[in-house]
Order: sequence, then structure tokens, then C-alpha cells
Amino acid sequence: MADIQGSYDDLFTAVPSALAELLDGGDTGGSVAVFVDGEPVVDVWGGFADAGRTAPWEQDTIVNVFSVTKTMTALCALVLADRGELDPDAPVTRYWPEFAAAGKGGVLVRHLLSHTAGLPDWDGPVEEIYDWPSATARLVAQAPQWEPGTAAGYHSLTQGFLVGEVIWRITGRSVGEFFADEVAGPLGADFHIGLAAEHDRRVALAVPPPGRDEDYTAGAAGNDSASGTPMRVRDGNSVAWRRAQIPAVSGFGNARSVALVQSVMACGGTARGVRLLSQAGSDRAREEQFSGDDRVLGMPMRWGLGYGLFGNTYGWGGWGGSLMVIEPEARMVVAYVTNQMREPAGDNRGMEIVMSAYDGLMGLRA
Repeated sequence: MADIQGSYDDLFTAVPSALAELLDGGDTGGSVAVFVDGEPVVDVWGGFADAGRTAPWEQDTIVNVFSVTKTMTALCALVLADRGELDPDAPVTRYWPEFAAAGKGGVLVRHLLSHTAGLPDWDGPVEEIYDWPSATARLVAQAPQWEPGTAAGYHSLTQGFLVGEVIWRITGRSVGEFFADEVAGPLGADFHIGLAAEHDRRVALAVPPPGRDEDYTAGAAGNDSASGTPMRVRDGNSVAWRRAQIPAVSGFGNARSVALVQSVMACGGTARGVRLLSQAGSDRAREEQFSGDDRVLGMPMRWGLGYGLFGNTYGWGGWGGSLMVIEPEARMVVAYVTNQMREPAGDNRGMEIVMSAYDGLMGLRA
């Protein structure tokens, strides 16, 4: 059996066992964390940080979690909303006047957060996503594909620029700066949007699915799917990607940092004595904005403000397999991150980890 490092409560032994099974089944590496009441009951990792399997996955190894990053960007917006600086029901043009171009005057902030703004596609060159002014200018020029608020289509790459520009207009800080100053810093969370060179040595690069190479792209069945310009594994593994702020998909962290940050949402706005939101402010994330077929994902979806809603839980996953789920009734967060991509169809690894955490939760409640 794979060697699993870290610590866990005896009630949650199913979680490290589930991670070991994934590694024994061929996965390169990964980490899992389960936080209850803002504290870790599981913090484990194993496998390797490189495709050649020469460098072990360490306690401080970090990885691109792709679209799990959206939950971090959404949290920043929710913090501003809770402070009264951002109104989700306001038109985007209140904060970003130029956005009114091409018939977008009726787009509300909540449409950006709930994938209902009608701007799901990135149709520019990959290189342009590394330049914030160019990326946002391209989105200003786009016209909505549907009447905003009437339909949903997963804004895989565009959501981060859209929400991020609103954050910048309000605060004068980029998403990465705001997140570092107001969220990760106070919590002591090792999560980054825009990764400094000093952290490169800790990064586990994405490993394409078996039989694929670094030209593998996000497909229609995956979380990060969208029409428009395809993103390749080699893009996500590039230095340019790490340095840029692409707030929908370029966050770097490990399971511990993901679970710690999102414990704020699970615990009514406070984690480890740090209050970022009121109870009402954190509950806002679960207010249903859309329920129906998502035009991009091709499946039924319920969207809240920045999070996918799944029964009584909420969260989101990323291209390649990483996943974060919040169970608010139990004040629990489960986070799974991995450098091993798999084909999206039939990739249930994240849910297997989540279900193993529920085994421990049942023991806690007993």
C-alpha cells in the first residue's frame, strides 16, 4: 500500500485509506484535508510531485487546483459584499463603467458569480490571458450570448477576469493581492493566486491522463470545459501561468490550505478566530441563482453566488480532479488536490474522498 504521510483522527481512517487506494491505482500524487469546526481532523499526503516519480510529495507541496480557484475568488467578492462595498444586485457598470459596451448594461454582479452573464467563452489567444488589461478589454468588447440571468453556461476562464476586475475597481487591488491581504494572510493559508518565483520549487506540475501528453486539453465533459480557445496541460504547467493572475483557474495550494480557507464558509464566516464574514454573509453563497441545464457543461446545475450547489452541500472542482466540498450543517470542509489528471468521464476520485470523510463524520456525531 502507498505510504501516506501526515496525521488524522482515528475516526477518519477511511480518508487516508482512500488516498492510498488512488495512489496504488496509479495516481502520481495528492493531498487530502478534512476540517471540522475550522480545525483539521485529516491532513495527509502521498505519492510523488513529478511525473518521473523521483520527488516525493511533501508536506508543503502545492499544485494548480484549476477551477477550485473560483471558490477563492468568490470568497473575496463575498467579503466585499458583507462589508457593504459590493452589491450583488447592482449592475456591473456601477463599478466598471466600460463594461456597458456591446449590450452588457443589464449584467448584474450576481450574474458574474452564477455563470449567467452570457460570457462563457474565451476566444482570444492563450498568451492574452497573462495580460490583465488585454484580457479584460477583450471581455468588455464581447456581447452576451443570451439575456443575462435567463440561462447559465459555465464561465470556465472568463469568470475570474469578470469578478476580478470588479474587485480591482472597488479596492484598487488585484484578486491575488486582495486574497493575500484579506484572506490567506490573516488565516495563515498557503494558497496563492499569482505565484511568486520563490514557490516554484514546491510546485507539483500537472501530469496528463494515461496515454495523453501535455497537449491534452479540457474537453466538453470536464469542469473546465468551454468552447473558444482550448487550454492545454502545457499552458497550466508554464511559468507564465503561475505568475499571472487568472482568478478562475490559476490558484496554487494544497488540500490543507484549500480546506482552511473554505472553513470560513463552513463555520459562519470565522475560522481559527479570524472573522472574515458575518453568518449572513457566508450564507449568501448558498442562495440559488440558477437551477436548470447548464449550456456549457451540458448537465443540470444549481448555481449559488460563486459556488455550485449540490443538495445541502456546496463547493466546486477543478480540471484534472481536485475538489472542495463544504458541508455547512457539520461545519466540515473536504479538500482533495492532485497532480494526476484523469479523463473527466468516470473520474470519481474526489467524491470517493468526500464519502470516506462522511464515514468519519458519522463517528463524530455518534
